[in-house]
Amino acid sequence: MSPEQVDDVAAMRRALQLAARGEGLVEPNPMVGCVVVLDGAIVGEGFHQRFGGPHAEVNALKAAGDRAKGAKLFVTLEPCCHTGKTPPCVEAVLAAGVKRVVIAMRDPFPKVDGGGIRALEAAGVECVVGVLEDDARRLVAPYLKLLETGRPWVIAKWAMTLDGKIATSTLDSQWISNEASRARVHRLRGRVDAVIVGARTLVADDPLLTARPTGPRTPLRIVIAGDKPLPIDRKLWNTPDDGAVLVAVGEGYPAADAQQLRDRGVEVLTATPPQLLDELGRRRLTNVLVEGGGKLLGQFFDQQLIDESWAFVAPKLIGGTGPGPIGGEGVAFMRDALTFTEVTHESIDGDLLIRGRTKLEPRMDANHRE
Repeated sequence: MSPEQVDDVAAMRRALQLAARGEGLVEPNPMVGCVVVLDGAIVGEGFHQRFGGPHAEVNALKAAGDRAKGAKLFVTLEPCCHTGKTPPCVEAVLAAGVKRVVIAMRDPFPKVDGGGIRALEAAGVECVVGVLEDDARRLVAPYLKLLETGRPWVIAKWAMTLDGKIATSTLDSQWISNEASRARVHRLRGRVDAVIVGARTLVADDPLLTARPTGPRTPLRIVIAGDKPLPIDRKLWNTPDDGAVLVAVGEGYPAADAQQLRDRGVEVLTATPPQLLDELGRRRLTNVLVEGGGKLLGQFFDQQLIDESWAFVAPKLIGGTGPGPIGGEGVAFMRDALTFTEVTHESIDGDLLIRGRTKLEPRMDANHRE
């Protein structure tokens, strides 16, 4: 690797660090970071700070000012070449007199998809693509999934004891995790577009599904119900100022009970979990958090709908017949167990947070044996 390539990697790593600052602020746009380098020194930095606001390149070029002329620009995603909520970034790059643009990855958005690179090269600007591309793809994985599948990124979250229980045999679960872990969950809620629970969680916990304190986003609060009517005295139906509420019901859900929810300002939608994700994708929701309980998480697991998991493990034992975090049918063989990549472990005041992204592989037929 040449010295120039080493410099490229270091500059792009800084751009990725900047991009991550936009998490929760820019969706459904991707997080993007940018640095401007002249004579080996960073002379301007920027990132996409809010949806509808200036893009990373514009912010970095503004910070660089006249020093952008003849400089190198490092950006985590291909500069846009179309007019959306802001003018094309390619025009700003050319106007600044940048001589070389280093791009982590092409933008698959149909209105860009290589067009920004072609426009820069046509104007005589050297372009290099692929520096820290894997890192950039990991950063914008939810954006890429929404583009490719039309569905949001699904984060599964649960808190459990060392013996794998999310509640006691009487369904008491408050609290398994400690206060610091719960605060971490509230920060997560505050950056996603929706928080989803099942009917059993609604009945047992009567949750608000809000972020406290509030974060950069106000999530849509969703309950996935079957055909059994939900209780009408839940706090969720009586707190409209805390965010919109949607209930996804089965085809057999009683019409009169659905109307009672609608009368309280609740949106009622007939949908299975996959159909719900399709609808949320049409609304351009980018990240959704599924908090359980075990039956709902099992449905998402069985249908391979989970992209990322956050498991809070508390140093407690409760024994007995309490439920586990993942219900459903499960798998027949260990070879079909869901595995994870990019696994991290973090201690939070004694609790252990294990995070990972799902590695989906085809499951073997249940009748097949080695």
